[in-house]
Amino acid sequence: MKSSTHKWIVIGILAAAVFFGLLFIVILLGVRDAASAGGGGINLSKRVAVVRLEGEIYESTWHAAQLREYLSNRNISGVLLRINSPGGAVAPSQELYNEVAAYRAAGKPLVVSMGNVAASGGYYIAAPAHKIFASPGTLTGSIGVIFMISTFQELAKKVGVDFKVLKAGELKDAGSFARPMTDKEAKYFQTLLDDTHEQFISDVAAGRDMPKEDIRPLADGRVFTGRQAYENNLIDTLGGYSEALDYLKALCGVPESVKPLEKKPYSGWREFLMETAQKNIPGIETMTRPSGLYFLFAL
Repeated sequence: MKSSTHKWIVIGILAAAVFFGLLFIVILLGVRDAASAGGGGINLSKRVAVVRLEGEIYESTWHAAQLREYLSNRNISGVLLRINSPGGAVAPSQELYNEVAAYRAAGKPLVVSMGNVAASGGYYIAAPAHKIFASPGTLTGSIGVIFMISTFQELAKKVGVDFKVLKAGELKDAGSFARPMTDKEAKYFQTLLDDTHEQFISDVAAGRDMPKEDIRPLADGRVFTGRQAYENNLIDTLGGYSEALDYLKALCGVPESVKPLEKKPYSGWREFLMETAQKNIPGIETMTRPSGLYFLFAL
């Protein structure tokens, strides 16, 4: 009796193994056929991802890592980059521009959807995208550079604080918060601004496949509505997030019913503190913004 029961258990296990093995082969064949035919069969690999870039840009680590991961991931057919940012620091903006440009070089679609504002650094990052969507009322453009320096000399005098600086090199403490800026220092900083502005113009021209001389008249720092940006060829089409996502899915052959992959952005200590402070202290972000060069639309 025990021998007979054991025999049937073994037979059952073997039958289940054969069944699931055949099922696995059928699925693999369906995926292979769909991949070779470009659709029309079972395809478990096609999916798009969404990356959201929101708020002022002070660092690029998390977003750059996500874009790089999706670029190398064969299961991700394309990326929708949703930008709702007035821009930010120059170097992180340039790093993210390079990540977006890498998609074009690799031939993988990256579509940008602009939110309420995608200006200055936000626009800079979008420039090399496969296609840029913006709503008619989106604020974008702002192709310019601003240099922000905080000064506290008057406050220091009131509280009786003095600063003594020893230096080797006349311009070593240029932009010091403890004293007014000299004319020579202002001219020096202007050379930095001019060079960075030229980089902005050149990169936007490359990203948009436009001559630099067509970009230059638009690069006086002004913002454009989405409709104005479309008229000036700074974006590709008018439309919101849903339109951009539908376009990307159609481009990549992904069914509309398939939800995009989206990971929650990393929130560092500065972002956490700023989010908390903004609820209680008006203008705190402007007051605490680090000194430096910015691609930033700042009201």
